[in-house]
Amino acid sequence: MFRTSDIVLIAVMVSAAALTYKTKREAEEQLAAVHKIQAQIRYEEDTIDLLKADWSLLTQPSRLQKLADIYKSQLELEPVSARQIIGLDDLPAKPVTIEDLSSQPLGGMADNSGKEPIGNDAIITGGIVQ
Repeated sequence: MFRTSDIVLIAVMVSAAALTYKTKREAEEQLAAVHKIQAQIRYEEDTIDLLKADWSLLTQPSRLQKLADIYKSQLELEPVSARQIIGLDDLPAKPVTIEDLSSQPLGGMADNSGKEPIGNDAIITGGIVQ
């Protein structure tokens, strides 16, 4: 009836058909994934365009001037003048003296360094009372 070569040939043809179907299905899945990504790209580009349009609307000079007038008139706010903002170099310098440091707790500890505690005085080491 059937020869061995016929059975082998039929098996090869069936496996080739199965492999072709599998490859076609994988290609269609990848094509669907590409379409999905392209749709997402279009959506993101549309969102970016909308945000750009909103930004250009919000930063129009006439709108900003209108808001400044509203803040000045209705809310009675004054704009910041250049004299209100000073640099670090313009701050007055206060000289630090040794007397100022010795009146602070840390300076007081520095005066007692190297001395033995008297009576029930606490031993101070590195800010920890023992």
